[in-house]
Amino acid sequence: MSAQDGLARADEHAGWLVAELTRLRQTVATAESLTAGLVCATITRVPGASAVLRGGLVVYATDLKHSLAGVDSRLLADHGAVHPEVAAQLAEGALHRCGADWGLGLTGVAGPEPQDGAEPGTVYVALAGPGVRVVRTLHLPGGREEVRAGSVTCALALLREHVR
Repeated sequence: MSAQDGLARADEHAGWLVAELTRLRQTVATAESLTAGLVCATITRVPGASAVLRGGLVVYATDLKHSLAGVDSRLLADHGAVHPEVAAQLAEGALHRCGADWGLGLTGVAGPEPQDGAEPGTVYVALAGPGVRVVRTLHLPGGREEVRAGSVTCALALLREHVR
């Protein structure tokens, strides 16, 4: 799938989420590493997004995952930034630091080089919210832009699965 196709799917999820979160009077925030704010940017392409998007943390640098999103520094030291628990803590950090109902956390390797022992295309997407703490492990094909677009699509799809 091309990056354009991936983002078109993400736009579909974003449109549904803005409408449904608005109806439910719920909000979302993100802590994004490899996508560097692309999830928030995708949501804000939908008119009315300001009713549901609280904000986002771009935590591209490893130290910012701790200082801005509250990821445990020992976890980062022991396992690096590309780890499922890092994604979970990013989601929780977004939720708490931005005062949202839902938090999305994304970390991974867009490529072209491996990072923290993980191959390009390895992505962890997490969701935290009312009674929910879930992490998905993804192995996405393609180059940097395809991996980033696929990550956004999967993050929004994960939120869509749990919004009720």
